[in-house]
Amino acid sequence: MSGSLLQERDAVIVAGARTPFCRAGTDLARIPAHQLMQHALREALERAEIRPDEIDEVIVGNIAQPAESTTLARVAALLAGIPEATPAYTLNRNCGSALQAITDAALQVRAGRAQVVLAGGVESMSRIPLLFPETATVPFLGLARARSVGARLAALGRFRPRDFKPVVALEVGLTDYDCGLNMGETAEVLAREFGITREAQDRFALQSHTRALEAWNRGGMADEVVPLTLPPKHATEVARDNGPRENQSLDALAKLRPYFDRRYGSVTVGNACPITDGAAAVVVASHSYAREHRLPILGKVRGWGFAGLSPSRMGLGPVFATARALADAGVTARDVGLWEINEAFAAQVLACLAAFDSRRFAANELGRAEPLGAIDPERLNVNGGAIALGHPVGATGARLALTLLLEMRRRDVALGVATLCIGGGQGGALVLERVPVAAGAKA
Repeated sequence: MSGSLLQERDAVIVAGARTPFCRAGTDLARIPAHQLMQHALREALERAEIRPDEIDEVIVGNIAQPAESTTLARVAALLAGIPEATPAYTLNRNCGSALQAITDAALQVRAGRAQVVLAGGVESMSRIPLLFPETATVPFLGLARARSVGARLAALGRFRPRDFKPVVALEVGLTDYDCGLNMGETAEVLAREFGITREAQDRFALQSHTRALEAWNRGGMADEVVPLTLPPKHATEVARDNGPRENQSLDALAKLRPYFDRRYGSVTVGNACPITDGAAAVVVASHSYAREHRLPILGKVRGWGFAGLSPSRMGLGPVFATARALADAGVTARDVGLWEINEAFAAQVLACLAAFDSRRFAANELGRAEPLGAIDPERLNVNGGAIALGHPVGATGARLALTLLLEMRRRDVALGVATLCIGGGQGGALVLERVPVAAGAKA
């Protein structure tokens, strides 16, 4: 694979940053999504050394749509110091939301409609609310409208015990409307289809923790993570992801019971990603702008692809999407030096690896005579993945892209792919190309 020449309107990523990723209910639980996003946007902008008034658009992925900031991108952008005249919008492609934000930014740059776009995503999964039953709506409305003691007592008399049994909105959201399976149950479908053992899943999960801890200990994560302080006094700093476990072991993982299919299953909370809070952002610019302003270029957005598939097998989305992304970029899997596949579940990633190298899958599912090609495990998720780091749904796509670009720079790898499965039966993939330092102006 030979490197492509940069054109004026090629979309390049010049900088990025993310918050620490923290398990829901822990360090970041009190920080709303718009503030997490504000932090990532502002740091990405500062690392790019671009003035806020030079940004043409802000695009943010988010799935929970918090009530206090339904225009989340706009709220976060204004808090980050972006001028009022700069537009912003929020999008939702479930797990692929931040990846979609990056590709939307690249499309605007390629079309000549923008020179610099801030793109990313965020999720505060700690703050996803509880849902009361619909039967409680009328009594609550009556109570709110009551103006006398008698009216209030009458309204209270309309409540029934079932009205005070809320459900967790997150559980509803993680259950597919079409097939009726939650995301963990779809991982069980793939474990059975591809014959993936519990031991294989646990070994993959342990590797995720080991690699994430190694990346932190050698200082690699400091390039992407910006610390933040906790309100209200801002006396406590959160500087690291709190998901990777120092004491994780195969023995400990083996003791966990299957969570989604308690009788016959193999997917546990130990070989699945945790529910997580966090935000990530990147600065997407045209090559002409980066060259003119002597900006460092992390990489070029070479191509991308999104694909649909059966919701019950949604975890295979990376295979379908990568096939399209590689074709869009004009390269093959053999050309790719580093891979990031989001670790929603160990079973899901292992199923994807099998499908990538399966002639039968290629013929029956992709309409190809040859498989996409085997992925070397030593080139996959080399800094760990979501099983250790977590998966703040709206943010993960940007985290994958940023992690990949920084590791490509460290290893001087020419081509990388960031891909993930998307709840609802989709997949997304992004092909990123390392740009020689001479193409920008700063190392």
